[in-house]
Amino acid sequence: MADLCNDDGAARLAAKIQDFWRKRGFDVDVEMRPEGFVSTMRSARTDVRSDMVNGMPRRVVMAEA
Repeated sequence: MADLCNDDGAARLAAKIQDFWRKRGFDVDVEMRPEGFVSTMRSARTDVRSDMVNGMPRRVVMAEA
């Protein structure tokens, strides 16, 4: 299973989320936030944060004129 908590995994996950919603006509802002060492995980962690509300995008992509 791929590690989605390291920098590479978080970047892949962020790209998948943006691509998924872009194909459905939504604009989602996704960012990665390094959180540093987490003692319970015994490693560093990178979080993926978005501007979605309850897992749903807030902005529709505007059609090009």
